[in-house]
Amino acid sequence: MIGIIGTGNMGSALINGAVKSFGEDKVVFFDTSEERRKMISNEYGITACKDNVELVKWCDIVVLAVKPQVIFKVIEEIRPYFGKENKTVISIAPGITIAKLSEAFDNNAQIVRVMPNTPAMVGEGMSAVSFPDDFNGDRENTLKLFDSVGRAVVLPENLMNAAVVANGSSPAFVFVFMEALADGAVKFGIPRDKAYEMVAQTVLGSARLMLETKKHPGELKDAVCSPGGTTICGTAALEEFGLRNAVIKGCEAVYEKTAKFE
Repeated sequence: MIGIIGTGNMGSALINGAVKSFGEDKVVFFDTSEERRKMISNEYGITACKDNVELVKWCDIVVLAVKPQVIFKVIEEIRPYFGKENKTVISIAPGITIAKLSEAFDNNAQIVRVMPNTPAMVGEGMSAVSFPDDFNGDRENTLKLFDSVGRAVVLPENLMNAAVVANGSSPAFVFVFMEALADGAVKFGIPRDKAYEMVAQTVLGSARLMLETKKHPGELKDAVCSPGGTTICGTAALEEFGLRNAVIKGCEAVYEKTAKFE
């Protein structure tokens, strides 16, 4: 049984994926909001636990889909109900290490650290998953859960802060780029709603082209940039005004902020 604590954007996305992959009878959840409990139960046909303790007693996999500032409060509540069962606990809180989480559980839980992202809300998420070397929990179903909302890759924990750069925060960067690109189209007369649709589909198609062909992004860029053509002129202008440097600086800022949580 999989139990999900918290039904924000990521919690709800994981509930949706879990129901599709494991079935309604294999998923339960808890949220402090009674209104949210009723809504999620009605939408997905799953059981809302009366509290976090009941959820832990029922489940072999417990997902802590709560914000970093409350995660240790939740752990304090449920810690007494972990023992020799080797329950798997999945944390999606950025910057909180497996060692800290394990210590908070008195080393009585099998901890997995995951960095998902918001495209999981539409089944196109990218999740970085880190298992400790001595992990003895449910690896298979942990990966199945995050594959149910997109794709999952396994990384060593020392790269999890970098994962916040690669997939955790980066959707915001992509949306900023998409908004700017749409502004550029609007500047030359395309209606805004059409510009957003065109840009969004272009970004989606470009990402899919890269994933399915497995070609280097530089090679795919070169295929669009004809010698002396319009695209290479635009690409040169992006280089002149520092697009790459701005993106890298944004990544550095994310990494430095994330490291402060440890």
